[in-house]
Amino acid sequence: MFIFEAKRIITVIVGAFLNAASLNFFLIKANVYASGFTGAAQLVSSVFKDFIGIGVSTGILLLLFNIPVALLGWYKVGKGFTFYSILSVIFTSIFLAVLPVTAMSEDIILNAVFGGVIAGTGVGMTLKVGASTGGMDIVAMVLSRMKDRPIGTYFLTLNAIIIAMAGILYEPENALYTLLTLYVTTRVIDAIHTRHEKVTAMIITHKADELQQEIHKTMVRGITILPAKGAYTKSDKNMLYLVVTRYELYDLERIINEIDPNAFTNIVQTTGIFGFFRRD
Repeated sequence: MFIFEAKRIITVIVGAFLNAASLNFFLIKANVYASGFTGAAQLVSSVFKDFIGIGVSTGILLLLFNIPVALLGWYKVGKGFTFYSILSVIFTSIFLAVLPVTAMSEDIILNAVFGGVIAGTGVGMTLKVGASTGGMDIVAMVLSRMKDRPIGTYFLTLNAIIIAMAGILYEPENALYTLLTLYVTTRVIDAIHTRHEKVTAMIITHKADELQQEIHKTMVRGITILPAKGAYTKSDKNMLYLVVTRYELYDLERIINEIDPNAFTNIVQTTGIFGFFRRD
């Protein structure tokens, strides 16, 4: 347990560093914007500096934007998930303040692409250990539960606002480069983890009862246990079939490794569910 939690904290910190590096080294100087609350903080910081003449750190704004969201997540999403998300936001803000804001390249396309790759790597790593970079992840989860709509709808709405404002306040090209960054970021996240809200896990194991008990200690998810038989060994096994959110994948992996390291697990995308699925 300690090793898993230490790995989770270290990964969250590394992900925060990568998020800050993508902004300070590539995106900020090029007026190209990241996704979610990070992009919103970056855009507001640019507006204060370019139109009002007041320098406000992107890291400070990111922290301020996430305070009400953290409170919302604490009561509506879950304390464990929110704690690691807050940790990610705090370290991102620290790294944004510590790392110098500089241009690694004068080519705006290179800045957009490499900024998107590095940001996507940071976000993907953070999601992979059952946390998030805060902000829109938490808001979208809460709204998705209230309205029962796909979580991607809310990501798309906020990012569309950021793209539109980038085009209105600056050059229209900035909006296109921002769109390129968002596309690259999403593709990298998909490669490292998943942007799908729900996934289906099929676990082939000799220890179905032990796994079922341990999973139910950690998360409230329905599990169907089916008989299975190895085609080569002809040994009798069981398959646990369950649907979880992407944020529960890390805990599920931890449980499987602790109870039955020899289990075979297949994770597939779940595009929709009919019937009861616990949302709180």
